[in-house]
Order: sequence, then C-alpha cells, then structure tokens
Amino acid sequence: MVLEFAVGAFATIFAIVNPVANVPIFEAVTDGYSQDLKRRVIYKICLVTLATLFVFGIFGQWIFNIYGITIPAFKVAGGLLLFSVAYDMLHGKTSQTKLNKIDEEQASTAEVVGIVPLGIPLFAGPGSITIVMILVSESIGDGNLVNLVSIFLAITLTVIISYLLLMNSHRVFAFIGKSGAMAFTRIMGILLSAVAVNFVFSGALQFLQEAGLV
Repeated sequence: MVLEFAVGAFATIFAIVNPVANVPIFEAVTDGYSQDLKRRVIYKICLVTLATLFVFGIFGQWIFNIYGITIPAFKVAGGLLLFSVAYDMLHGKTSQTKLNKIDEEQASTAEVVGIVPLGIPLFAGPGSITIVMILVSESIGDGNLVNLVSIFLAITLTVIISYLLLMNSHRVFAFIGKSGAMAFTRIMGILLSAVAVNFVFSGALQFLQEAGLV
C-alpha cells in the first residue's frame, strides 16, 4: 500500500511538472546562452522548483486553516484546475497557468529566467503546487507519516530527473524533437486528467459524507 502510494505520488507529480516536455521550452528561452550560463539557470530552476513545492507542502495545511479551506473543497477546486491543465496537455498546448509570451518578454535578465518564468510557473506552477498540497493534506488526514515522507521524496526525485534532463537538454531535444515532446505531453495529460477526475469525485463524496447526505 505504501509503495503503491509512493509510485502514484511520483507519477502524478512528474506528470504535472512534465520536465521532458519542458526541455524544448528551456532550449528556446536559453538559446544563445553559454554552457556556463545555462548551468546557472538550471541550478536556479531546480532550486526554485524544490523550494516552492516543499514550502507549499509543509505549510499547505496551515494555509488551509487560516483561510478556513476544507480538504473536500480544495480537492474539488484543485481537481477542476488540474483537469484544465490536463485538457491543454491533451491538445498539445502549454497550459495558461504556465509559461506565456508575456512571461518570456518580461524576463530580460539572463539568469532571472531560471526563477521566472522557467522555475515558476513552468516547473512549479499552480498545478504542481495543488497536487502537492492535496497529497500532503490526505496523508496528514490519514496520519500516515510514511506516505508524507514519500511525497517529499517524489518531489526530490522529480527535481533530480529534471536536472539531468536539462543538463542534457540539447541531446534530449535532438532525440525526442518537438513531436516527441508533444506526444509525451499528451500521454501525461491522459494520466493527469484521470487524477483530476478522481480528486473531484473524492472531494465531492467527502463533502456529502460530512454533510450526512450519504
């Protein structure tokens, strides 16, 4: 059961961060950069992604308490957001919650692109933040410390894989090309849409149970 949860958490987080499909975007944004500058940008991307997801994972429950947000309500809202992201992925588009032309144009300083827009919101966007907060909240609710640890390990593993892919972005892009990245994005979109629907139904069922309607 623990292994099943850990694998599911990793697959879900990896799908929403989607580092493989982000490689062509990284290549486009850092076109003309020296290898040393690219490395510094990659370090920033990975550090920002890891820090952002860890912070929201650790303080997510506290944020819920401050704003009076219930887990069922966040599951439904988060599931709808994730489905929107998955819908864009299924149609081969970059989600509107991620990178856009305005972000690219505003990132005028070379190394800053590692923070915005590549770190946030391309790698650590609303979708990935939502996923982490929901998974952590479920684990805390179940009182399962092992599952909780596995979520943060899944985040770390996703960032490590992202680092390796970005450090070899030229080879990866040459191998998969734009069409390969698009195909991978659609596959991840299918997985993510199933996760999103599950969150919505699970949240709705919990809400009805708490209201004593079922």
